[in-house]
Amino acid sequence: MSELRAAVIGAGRLGTLHARKYAALEGVRVAAIVDIDRARALQLAAETGAAAMTDFRDLAGQIDLVTVASPGSTHFEIAAAMLRAGIDVLLEKPMATTLEEARELAALGAPAGRVLQIGHLERFNPAIVRLRPIINRPRFVECHRLAPFTERGTDVDVILDLMVHDLDVILSLAPSEAVSVEAVGVAILTDSIDLANARIRFRSGLIANISTSRVAPKRERKIRFFQPDAYISVDYEARRVQVYRKSPPPPGGRFPVIEADQIDLESGDPLADEVAAFVAAVRTRAAPAVTAEDGLRVMELSERIKREMMIEAASHAEPEG
Repeated sequence: MSELRAAVIGAGRLGTLHARKYAALEGVRVAAIVDIDRARALQLAAETGAAAMTDFRDLAGQIDLVTVASPGSTHFEIAAAMLRAGIDVLLEKPMATTLEEARELAALGAPAGRVLQIGHLERFNPAIVRLRPIINRPRFVECHRLAPFTERGTDVDVILDLMVHDLDVILSLAPSEAVSVEAVGVAILTDSIDLANARIRFRSGLIANISTSRVAPKRERKIRFFQPDAYISVDYEARRVQVYRKSPPPPGGRFPVIEADQIDLESGDPLADEVAAFVAAVRTRAAPAVTAEDGLRVMELSERIKREMMIEAASHAEPEG
């Protein structure tokens, strides 16, 4: 098995984790760590035995694959340069900051046969993996993804920072076209949207209500599915799935009864699975687990949500004079 040369661009918390996952894989060598902060690049490079760089352009011809874990506002420029250089890319979310940029990235990867995997990590969450065979024509989905404020990710709004996780989960578990969107967003601590709610109606009849905040007092990540045969509750933090199903009435009874089944999941490592899936796609030249087209669908819906937020805000703006 030939050795693959990997690089990580962005030596922050997430980039550090990516570098460690690559280093743990057989047949992969971490060849370079890139960060505009040279001291940070040197520190992670020393840990992984890699070369430290401050300019991602120096990677051309030096590596086979790369994780882009830099701030979201830089994703398009860096990923585009890597794809043009013939390098396979695992691009952390958000795919880009605009739909036009995302489309250009998808167009760059496909003709050249490059692997472009989008880093929607929840696809690899043990709870979501376990949920796939259970989901059956859901009619309503409710999501809450709340987090206390940190400076990380504030170069983009909360839709691209956090809500994209739930948009991707919904689109992957119950794929359908969005036919209407209502949304509201509020900027609280930054100049962009920090708290958002979107209500989406899909052509399948599914309605999704998604609430996201990065200024919450405590962390919460939950998603609930209501479908004809079951109510399913997922707590991402606890990695627990609860399934409530309707059973026939007991002897002599008039009404059905609800039976609960709790699925306790084994502890997993979603990021290790994501990185391993990317490396496997690079080796086999197969479609990645989360394709550029998957990323585009999330970006298209994100843009639509933000557009509806602007319309809603304008409708409530105070008239001048």
